[in-house]
Order: sequence, then C-alpha cells, then structure tokens
Amino acid sequence: MERIIEEIREDLSRRIAVAADRLADRTLAEDPAYAALLGRAELRERIHDTLREAVEGLLRSCRGLPVELADARAVGALRAEQGLPLASLLRTHRRGGRLLWQSLTEAVTAHDRAALPRLLPAASVLWDVVDRTADAMTESYRRAEAAHGDRDRERRAALLDVLLDGADGPSAAAEAAAAQLGLPERGRFTVVVLAAEVSAGPSRTPSGDPSRTPSGDPSRTPLGIQSAAPTAAVPPAPAGGSGAASAPRVLWRFRADGEVGLVELGHHPLESVRDLLAPLGVRAGVGPVVGAPAELARAHRLAALALRTAPESEGPRIALLDERLPAALVAAEAELAGRLRQVVLGPVLALPVEDRRTLLTTLGTWLACQGSTTDAAQRLYCHRNTVSNRLRRVEQLTGRSLSDPRHVVELALAHSAVLQRVEAEPVTRPAAPGPRTARSSRTPGGTARRSPRRPA
Repeated sequence: MERIIEEIREDLSRRIAVAADRLADRTLAEDPAYAALLGRAELRERIHDTLREAVEGLLRSCRGLPVELADARAVGALRAEQGLPLASLLRTHRRGGRLLWQSLTEAVTAHDRAALPRLLPAASVLWDVVDRTADAMTESYRRAEAAHGDRDRERRAALLDVLLDGADGPSAAAEAAAAQLGLPERGRFTVVVLAAEVSAGPSRTPSGDPSRTPSGDPSRTPLGIQSAAPTAAVPPAPAGGSGAASAPRVLWRFRADGEVGLVELGHHPLESVRDLLAPLGVRAGVGPVVGAPAELARAHRLAALALRTAPESEGPRIALLDERLPAALVAAEAELAGRLRQVVLGPVLALPVEDRRTLLTTLGTWLACQGSTTDAAQRLYCHRNTVSNRLRRVEQLTGRSLSDPRHVVELALAHSAVLQRVEAEPVTRPAAPGPRTARSSRTPGGTARRSPRRPA
C-alpha cells in the first residue's frame, strides 16, 4: 500500500489541492459559522493541510507508527477560542475524509486500475485516522471551551462586583463594567439577594439563557428569569413563560454568603421578581428600582437589608424593601434595635421560654391579621378569648395599649427586632397554623376580659 501511494503521490497532491478548493467553497456556501469566521484563502489552506496530514497519518499507520495529533489538537483549541461550533468543525473534517478517499481511488485508477483491490485495506485505516484526529480535535476543543468559559465567568464576576460593591454615584469603572455586560446607561434595574442556605443548592437558582449571561449570566441560572450569567443552571421555564419577552434579564453572581442577582427589569414591574422567585421556596430580599447601573451598589445594600427583614424562622419569603420599610429601619440600626427590644418588650422577653414564645407568636399573628382578634384566633387554632387574654397580658407587661396607634407601632417594630435577632430562639411563624401548644394567660383578678380594638 505504501508503494502505491508513493507512486501516485504527485497526482494525489494535485487532486488534494482540487478537493481543498471544492470543500472550502462548499463549506463557505453552506455553513454561516465558517463564512463569518474565515476567508476562503485561510479556510482552503487549513483544509489542504488537514488532507495532507491525513495522508501522512495513513502512511504512519501502515508502518505501525502512531498518528501525529498535535496539529489536530491545535486546530480544535483555536476554533474553540474563535467560537466556531464544534458541529461545524467536525462536519467539515469528515467531509474532507470522504474527499480524500475519493481522491485516492481516482489517483490509483488513473495510475493502474489493476492496483485498486490492493488499496481497499487502506479504507479502514484511513477512516481510523480520520476518527482519531476528530477525537483529538473534539477533546482539545472542549478543554479550550471550558477554560474560556472559566475565564469568561471570572471576567463577568469581576464586572458585576464593580457594579454591586462599588461606590455610589457615576464612575468610569461602573460605566465600563455596565457597557461590557450589555446594560443600558439608563433603564429600570434592581438587585435581589438570596439567603445563603438556598444558594447551597444549585438546582434552585433562577436562571435562563446562558448565552446572554448567570448564568450564568453572567444568568439561571432560580425559574423563568432570563439570565445572562454562565454560572447558573437552566431549569424549565414556568408555565406561560416565553423567554426574553416574558421575564426580566438577570445577571447572577454566586458568592459564599449567597447569590446576588442584578435584574434588568425593562418594562416589567418590580413585583415580577417576587412572582418568579416565589415557586422556588426561597428567602430573598429585593432592593428598590434604580435608574442607572451606577446606582446598583445602593440597590445591592438595600436588597441585603430587605433580606434581613425576612428571618429564617418565618420560612421562605420574597421581601421587597419598599413593602417592609419599618422592619428595614430596625434591621439597619442594630444598636437601636436592641434598645427597642429591651425597652418595649423587655418584660415579655424575661418570661420563661414557653410563655415568651406564646405571647410573641400571638402578638405577631395579631399584627399580621391587621388587628383582628378573630382572624388571629383562626390562624392559631384557639378561641378568640384566648387571644384576647394573651394580648391583654402583653399590654400589662409592656405598659402599652393595643388601641393606641403609637403603641402599636412601637410593639410592631420591637416584635420585628426580636424576629431579626440572630441569637434569639426561633419564634413560631405567625402566619402558619399549627397545633395549640401554649396555655392561655390568666387575666389578673378584678380585670374584665376584653378584645383589643383595632388601631385606628
């Protein structure tokens, strides 16, 4: 076989040149990815080199030598860096293998038709060479693609950090970061912060189209929110969703203390973020709407503050800052919150654990029910008189009346401060029904039982 190939080498070289021209023209005509990436001369030269290397690989295999794969690996890595789809690369490579076999048979036929049967064993050898070079290109392509993805994620993460953690106000760094992330100079943006205990599970991260990133990306990486971050997974879109037209774009930044999402709202209302995260059962804080990327650092801080108004003891919740401003005031001033707890609810907090938990749960439920003793009793699965007795005891211990709006505000803020205290024992979720575990407080002798009136 080697002797036959040596005898036809000159004619084979001419035919390979013609095959390279044909394949280059066909590839550019049928594959837009190649057409957008390479000119005809460069593509034709690369195809010609690949065909010649395949012939040398055929000869080496016939001699029992290993096929040289360094060039194939280099081509795979280069095309990955250039962004050429792997399918396009492999399709052109295999077409080249067929053209090479055709050129071989035509050259042998022209030289000595009787020698064709001796060429047949070369078919399996040639296709083995083609497969090995294709495997080498694929492995190198995927390795380079992964490395490129890592670099891209790191770059995007750094750009997000500039926007999320930078100083307030316009800056050249923030403008450059926003431009590289594809964010408009003016628009409607917000930031969402997910609790760390949620971020441990990557499958619960919202995300979407990684090409717009993550998801990242950068985002979806949690549900129906289109993500621009390659650092995120892509869960199924919710029913009724239709991609970019039905959800905001989110750029996700994964951190050890939780996930942070930069949300480009566009025409979507702020509440759409809560609607999209709600099915995931997460705890998250959502900052206010801002009008420029330079304001995102402030939105990030306020989103983190909003998350602090949703204690873990209350279960999954999407806390929009603008809906929880009183609780956010408490969360923003730790020292003042501690003083508020002690001054307003100190006597309640000094009670034994079960009594304390019962009174705080009842107070929280009554506040959540907008001052309705009947509704609170239904949620707590107890008689309304029991609720009234407990609230009466809160009034007596704190010296504050639940019929005085100013006192109700103080009690509500102090109750929020208790829930936000990390060191405190978890308090039973006010809104969740459960078995009756606490005993009713006694009404002091000589005092008539009454239901507290709703605050005016």
